Amino acid sequence: MSSNFPKNYIFPNMVYIIFGCTTWLPKSLSRTVQGLTSVLLSLKKCPMIRYQNSSEMARRLAENVRWTYQAMVHELLSINNNRINLSSVPGISRDLQEVVLSAEHDEFYANAFVENYPQFKKMSGTVSKHVTVVGELSRLVGQHNLLEVSECEQELACQNDHSASLQKVKNLLNKEKIRDVDMLRLVMIYALRYEKHSSNEISGLVDILRKKGLNEKLRSKVQALLDYGGSHARGTDLFENEDPVAITKRFLKGLKGVENVYTQHKPLLHSILDQLTKGKLKESSYPYLGTGQLKDRPQDIIVFMIGGTTYEEALTVHCINRSVTGVRIVIGGTAVHNSKSFLEEVSQAVQGQTPTRYSNHPRW
Repeated sequence: MSSNFPKNYIFPNMVYIIFGCTTWLPKSLSRTVQGLTSVLLSLKKCPMIRYQNSSEMARRLAENVRWTYQAMVHELLSINNNRINLSSVPGISRDLQEVVLSAEHDEFYANAFVENYPQFKKMSGTVSKHVTVVGELSRLVGQHNLLEVSECEQELACQNDHSASLQKVKNLLNKEKIRDVDMLRLVMIYALRYEKHSSNEISGLVDILRKKGLNEKLRSKVQALLDYGGSHARGTDLFENEDPVAITKRFLKGLKGVENVYTQHKPLLHSILDQLTKGKLKESSYPYLGTGQLKDRPQDIIVFMIGGTTYEEALTVHCINRSVTGVRIVIGGTAVHNSKSFLEEVSQAVQGQTPTRYSNHPRW
């Protein structure tokens, strides 16, 4: 691979079962460090590392990546004042006989960004395949009322009207065509969104799931998700309920309406990257590893998400790469999740933990 950033914005590093009770499994930590180190070596980058301060797993990964990568380079090539002597490399050009390996002084940061998002080619040979796929998607959407489900999910995540959201969730739970997995997902999003609301009806919605025939194993995933990612476990304002600027933007958006009710949601990563590219990401929440700090705004950014990433987050990275001049971002994680694989990992992560909330509802 050349020193340029890859054409695809998402890189895989599939380690599905990575922790027990929210701590690294040794083999998974080792495998993740190896994967990230391989990416850095391929990109020829010596990163300035920042990590989520509220995550002990993120801190451990950051420390292991730093020492593994630098140790490999130093062992094989030797680093002297951030410089590597490559003069002994066969066929090396004169301008590469000595290179600087530093996040602050890497000349690659000065290069102009050339957008290389992959385009579909030779479409004539794949039209029938895509027609078949789209046809099946259309059938499933209609059969399971997925447009209504999706609209409700988006409003749960993006709006702040508890009464209206609760009524929509109840209405959908009582429809015959809604699949068990979709009912469960609606209740989970509601639980994350309104667990601190004084009038939340999480237990009542879980009871509806019981009456609809969802077994205890499925219903228990609501509690598992709250243990895994509820308000007590999050280090950031996931729904931007406390940020005055975000509240104002949401209010104004409500006044003028939404262009597409199915694409209202933007993942938290969008806000994090927006602040990072503007040089405004809080160091208290995302500290640097070690004493070094970037003096200028970052231009080449590698995002790695412990627990996995999604295609929505990959799309966020793609959109920022298109819209922000001079910024190049790639994203990876321990997995690329859909809802099924994510819930499997959540269940694995909280095994053996004592529920932190709603323990007085044994029927869950």
